[in-house]
Amino acid sequence: MQNKKNQTTVGMMIQRCHKWRQKRKQYMDQARQATDEIERERLLQAAEHYGRIVNEEQGKIDSTRDPKDKIPAESPAVEESTDTAEEEENPFPEFLTNIN
Repeated sequence: MQNKKNQTTVGMMIQRCHKWRQKRKQYMDQARQATDEIERERLLQAAEHYGRIVNEEQGKIDSTRDPKDKIPAESPAVEESTDTAEEEENPFPEFLTNIN
C-alpha cells in the first residue's frame, strides 16, 4: 500500500516539475523576444526562479523513487528533455552571447 501511495506522490511531483519546465521555457522564449532590457531581465529572473524550483523538485523525485524504478540513461524517455539540457549547458541566453 505504501508503494502505491509513493508512486502516486512521485507522479504528481513529475507533473508539477513538467509544468514548471514549460513555464521556464515560456519565460526564456519571451526574454529572447523582449526589446526592453528591464523587461528582459525580469523575464530571465522569472525563468531562473522556475529553474531552481525544477532542480529542487527533481532532487525530491530522485530521492523518493526506488532505485529499480529509475529510468536508465539510454532510455528514449530521457532524450525527450534535450531542450532543457541544452539551455542549462549554456548559462547565457542566445541573445546575450550573440551581441556584436
